Amino acid sequence: MTLTPVRPTRPASATDDFLRGLVARVPGSGGAVWPLAEVYTGDVLVDLPQSTPDDIEQAFATARAAQAKWATTPVKQRLAVFRRAHSLFIDRARTIADLIQVESGKNRRMAIEETCDPPMIMSHYLRRAPKLLAPTRRGGPVPVVSSSTEIRVPKGVVGIIAPWNFPFATGISDAIPALMAGNAVVLKPDNKTALSPLYGVQLLEEAGLPKGLFQVVCGEGPDVGPTLIDQANYVMFTGSTATGRVIGEQAGRNLIGCCLELGGKNPMIVLPDADFADAVPGAVFGAFGNTGQICMHIERIYLPESRYEEFKEAFMAKASSLDVRAAYDFGPEMGSLVSVDHMNRVKSHVDDAVAKGATVLCGGRPRPDLGPAFFEPTILEGVTKEMLCGVTETFGPVVALHRYRTVDEAVELANDTEYGLNASVWGKDLRAASAVAARLETGNVNVNDSLATAYAAKGTPSGGVKTSGVGARHGDQGLLKYTDVQNLAVLKKPVMSPRPGQKYEKYVEGMLSGLKMMRRLRIR
Repeated sequence: MTLTPVRPTRPASATDDFLRGLVARVPGSGGAVWPLAEVYTGDVLVDLPQSTPDDIEQAFATARAAQAKWATTPVKQRLAVFRRAHSLFIDRARTIADLIQVESGKNRRMAIEETCDPPMIMSHYLRRAPKLLAPTRRGGPVPVVSSSTEIRVPKGVVGIIAPWNFPFATGISDAIPALMAGNAVVLKPDNKTALSPLYGVQLLEEAGLPKGLFQVVCGEGPDVGPTLIDQANYVMFTGSTATGRVIGEQAGRNLIGCCLELGGKNPMIVLPDADFADAVPGAVFGAFGNTGQICMHIERIYLPESRYEEFKEAFMAKASSLDVRAAYDFGPEMGSLVSVDHMNRVKSHVDDAVAKGATVLCGGRPRPDLGPAFFEPTILEGVTKEMLCGVTETFGPVVALHRYRTVDEAVELANDTEYGLNASVWGKDLRAASAVAARLETGNVNVNDSLATAYAAKGTPSGGVKTSGVGARHGDQGLLKYTDVQNLAVLKKPVMSPRPGQKYEKYVEGMLSGLKMMRRLRIR
């Protein structure tokens, strides 16, 4: 039987002229293009120019020229751009969501949530940036006659390499604090999902961001990445651990800083006292939100032996009843994977697990009747570390259930991975659940939530440990990483050497006694 995919009507906002206008921003002097396709149908939407090394160098030169003036613009005036942009982004949220859906295939609910991330970032740093970027007076080595001032200086031009799973949130949100700090940005989005970040740049310029300050280049990673890193003063990358290692090595050779948010094999521990009325829906979102294409999504669930069957049955019922289909409205609870290639990768993980003895409790199959890259919400049992999906990030709507006998065993199993990006703990006793969370080797951990609470807490740094990354976004660190520190030290009177005619031994005695006195008086 031949299955004919459902073909939803493309959103009215995504006209051919509108899309051509967006990609016209991308330099492509070599003439090569990428056929950017609508995920739900596979139809080509627009030809995306591919940037050559010369194009990338020119983009950096343009950005660097604009940055020289932007860096001298008072912080208050820089932030005014983002106050205006905040309203613009919210007013255009539906158009942004249209683009996100068209290019990524995610469901409408997740697309509209993604549009909220840049305004949340703007709001947070509009409050924090004036204090973080203001010169801070510190004490000098000698009281009264000396001082030092910490001055935050922009890095220059920041290179951002954004992934396809949240192209707007990462491509724009990571750029906002860099721009606020006085930098320029050159962004490389994934070819598959360049439309929404291009529109984000357009909106920022509409809000008053100087033209040329925010450049976008496109191309496949191996073709574009090396030149971009060689030209950048700092690199922000979100993606796989394997690619992160390559970027980190090149950044290290160039003696520039980088922030890397990489892969995860994120665990969820359900404690014996957990309320399943909350934990089961939480697990459904954690495993199948954004079709499992979230760096922080849940791929392993650890359940107490005494309640394993109870959770399994409820979880299977919820997963099996999810509304999965292609639509540009808020009905579907899960959408498509981003591409047929990625769908085949997810399928290979499931097939490998089944071939090695795992059991499919629900799902496990592609759904070509829904669209080219759809895959069912899938729950596995009996997954071991000999299987691909037992140790490697699947990055799809696939989750494995595991039993544990003691909480200590659950913690040990959760930590038994090279990754450390996100984790989740569920229990009614918040103190006990938080104590378990504190034992997990991960950069983010949520109690009674799967992932959103930690990521949406913009005031707290979010990053990975072990092979899940270096550095963090969000929090004060998320802005300060885009700056260098200049130490401006002033000595009013030369007192840090012997006075004329003073013996050096006498000078040393005074210096040492002075250090003791300053400690007693808590001056230094």
